[in-house]
Amino acid sequence: MRVISPDLARETLVGQAGLRAVVHAPGDEGLRALLKARRCIQLDPLDRIGTNADLVALARLDGVRKGQVYSALMPGCGFEHWAKERCIVPASAWPHYRQRARMAPWWRLTERLQRIPPEVLQAVKQQVLTEGPVSSKELNDHGKVEPLDWSGWEGTGQMASLALEVLWTRCEIAVHSREGKTKRYSGADLALPHHHALTAAEDTQRWELLERVEACGMLSESAGPWWSSLAAVRGAALVEDLVAEGRLERVGVEGARGSWLCPAGLFEREFPGDDGRMRILGPLDPLIWDRRLVRLVFGFEYVWEVYKPAHKRRWGYYVCPLLHQGELVGRFEGRMGEQGLEVLQLWKEHPGFQQVRFEEALHRHEHALSAG
Repeated sequence: MRVISPDLARETLVGQAGLRAVVHAPGDEGLRALLKARRCIQLDPLDRIGTNADLVALARLDGVRKGQVYSALMPGCGFEHWAKERCIVPASAWPHYRQRARMAPWWRLTERLQRIPPEVLQAVKQQVLTEGPVSSKELNDHGKVEPLDWSGWEGTGQMASLALEVLWTRCEIAVHSREGKTKRYSGADLALPHHHALTAAEDTQRWELLERVEACGMLSESAGPWWSSLAAVRGAALVEDLVAEGRLERVGVEGARGSWLCPAGLFEREFPGDDGRMRILGPLDPLIWDRRLVRLVFGFEYVWEVYKPAHKRRWGYYVCPLLHQGELVGRFEGRMGEQGLEVLQLWKEHPGFQQVRFEEALHRHEHALSAG
């Protein structure tokens, strides 16, 4: 196993995450290139200074407004499904998802199916296919259902909505588009009009593991949310096969326990030079998925505290890390108000923090949010 320095890991991760310089065209074209390069863009409905998908895009692109990530990618260029967590993934991934999404034990799909009579599932599917794109509120009423409890978070109590979730997970329907927080569903023929021409180029589990490693840069072999739908593969023969074939490389980090899987040749890749910008990162940006790795190589502790009671928060409700010249130099909590983007709290945590670069980042971000 190759052992690398924290400095090399940090420099490579920033480059691999596309956070050194703007390399894609502005607007829709750049958003489509970004999705292809990143493999997935994680979704979250909270919108304090843009949603997480907005923040991922705004940290890497120019000429993008709030909400454009959704209109540029759906329908046609991407679809929503599980990749680490709920994400937008490229349309080219559809055949693989159709192959592997029949069952989703990590999502308690079997438990959901036990709550839905087959005739309701079929009725909802038929309505979506004939009337789509439709939202959950436009579905016919099929009564109530006992909600699932997710560690205190309660799922839907509507039978039709639960059926919609199951059909979506099994790729029998797709998210066609988003209007604010409203998702509209349709058949794949509308959401991905070219999906019939797409075929899976290789075994789906091999493909998905390689995609996940590419998205992470360094995929910890320890259990964590980055494995999600691939949990059954962790520690299996497939991992060793891909290492033996030279598709993946296993590395360690000096002074740390454990190992990470990387794309072969990752540490020899060439990335653009840093453009000097400070970047506001979303709380679910791929650079900071692995909090332990972030602590090891950046010396930066990050916890997303939105689900913590206020009195237990160390920093704040929706706090975003700040990246500048390859270092996580601080964090801030902001909010869009009547007067524009307000800075509620700011932490300067690195000698490289530059106030002028922070203000420039705020200005770019505020402009994008105001244009949305």
